Amino acid sequence: MRRAELLEEIVKRRLLYWPSAEIYGGVGGFYDYGPLGVQLRRNIVEKWRRMFVLPYQDIIIEVETPIVMPEPVFKASGHLDHFTDYLVTCTKCGRKYRADHLVEEELGRRGLKISTEGLSAAELERLIAEHKIACPNCGGPLGRVESFNLLFKTTIGPYSDSAGYLRPETAQGMFVAFPRLAEYVGRRHPFGVAQIGRVARNEISPRGGLMRLREFTQMEIELFFDPQNPRCPYFAEVENMEVPIVPEELVAKGVTDPVFATAREVVEKGYANEWMAFFMALAARFLRELGVPLERQKFLGKLPHERAHYSAKSYDQMVLTERFGWVEVSGHAYRTDYDLSGHSKYSGREMYLERRLPEPREVEVARLYPNPTAIREKYGDKIGEVVKALKENEEFVLAAFRRGEPQVAVGGFVVTRDMVYIKTERRKTDLEKFIPHVIEPSFGLDRIMYVTLESAVVEEGGRIYLRLPPDVAPVNVCILPIVKRGDYVEIGRSLWRNLAGEGYVAIYEDEGTIGSRYAACDEIGAPLAVTIDEKTPVDGTVTVRERDSRRQVRVKLRDVAAFVSMVRRGLSFDEVARELNAAPV
Repeated sequence: MRRAELLEEIVKRRLLYWPSAEIYGGVGGFYDYGPLGVQLRRNIVEKWRRMFVLPYQDIIIEVETPIVMPEPVFKASGHLDHFTDYLVTCTKCGRKYRADHLVEEELGRRGLKISTEGLSAAELERLIAEHKIACPNCGGPLGRVESFNLLFKTTIGPYSDSAGYLRPETAQGMFVAFPRLAEYVGRRHPFGVAQIGRVARNEISPRGGLMRLREFTQMEIELFFDPQNPRCPYFAEVENMEVPIVPEELVAKGVTDPVFATAREVVEKGYANEWMAFFMALAARFLRELGVPLERQKFLGKLPHERAHYSAKSYDQMVLTERFGWVEVSGHAYRTDYDLSGHSKYSGREMYLERRLPEPREVEVARLYPNPTAIREKYGDKIGEVVKALKENEEFVLAAFRRGEPQVAVGGFVVTRDMVYIKTERRKTDLEKFIPHVIEPSFGLDRIMYVTLESAVVEEGGRIYLRLPPDVAPVNVCILPIVKRGDYVEIGRSLWRNLAGEGYVAIYEDEGTIGSRYAACDEIGAPLAVTIDEKTPVDGTVTVRERDSRRQVRVKLRDVAAFVSMVRRGLSFDEVARELNAAPV
């Protein structure tokens, strides 16, 4: 646990994150992030965007949708029925536990390694009775195992019957917005929608720091494609990348060690389609560039009883940590048309894209036409607004009346059957509607932040620092006058302001010994430190020190920003030094 323990000390000392509402005793599953934690998270998010979104912006667009959504969204998505964990309560002290975790932990303490994932309430109750598992708090007997819905419920506005829920994933906002987004992209396919945002899950008994939170940040993509053509146009970019994978067939045999296969082999062996393999390969590279070697990663296949209710195939990207063992940092799910079909059914709106037919064919279509006389009789001068609402919700109104409903509410108006004509027409078309299928890569920012930090901890001969990649380190450069002298301070502060003005995160510090200040900068992962010394006022040069090797070179003040920029972009210290003709110290 040495690395994890060192990280815990750094986290506390540098205020990266801490339990929320501490002054009131805290509440499980909520964390605050300090200045360095905020910047580190922001940099991880931007790196994710640079890897998963920006290179593919001809296909992937970004949106932002609300955290609170109305109840029908979660009826349609299946979360009200299926988004549950099992709860067990002590009949003596009233303490509540997540049943599967309690059983697994208690049996683990007795040397029995049993996976409880996917077990039913009855199976968990059997294990509790069979092994005489009691309440860890008071030793009392445990009651029945019950389902507990993980959605946070609220009310929207002052009406208690207007229920809403905090979203448990960003995905539903993208599915609900699908009709508009499909229009925006001209119904072309494949196309993807990315979203980064906060979500909430009312976990029964969250533990393990950032590993299990009640509020956290997700980075997700919903990739919509034609199931008749699951080809990924970018697949050649990743086909030779290695993916450490434990496919379902091995999981079913109890195998947990991954096999290393190229993305192409993953597809050829039927473990995943091209889109799924594409995102898995990128995810492996993403974690690797955050400092997590491939040897500590694996994509663990989920058996049918272990998958989420919407998934036909799933892989969890796992990372081996020192403190928590294997933890999931991203999930890769094939959601088929589950979500879009559900929302189409509940909302009455069509969720479709269009594919080109090999040759035109004649089809029968139902069309809706307003009856102006009947509409004017009821709504008078508002007839234009009613007609507009009918046009915008044609499919919804058609579906309602064809089900035999006598009236339907649209756009704030109640439309009765006599206000519309429904006509069946035949026409030729070379297009065919279809509900697209979905591949979803979903990343948990908080867990990724933890594994990035733990992977970065280095102890060398009593020196402890974070070897963070330069593009995610919370601070780009430290500005350090060798002593606190007036002209040194003035130069250092001026450089600090100039770097900040160019968008770099810099720290200026002139208190304490230069050695202690170097150590402090190393501890927060700053890749570079610039020192102003006796030569600086004379020739306008400073020393630039590399965090990892502690080597130093001398450069012109005017070149510092370029030095910082090139290191942040991924050039090595030596490459930048050569580029800028820096003299070794």
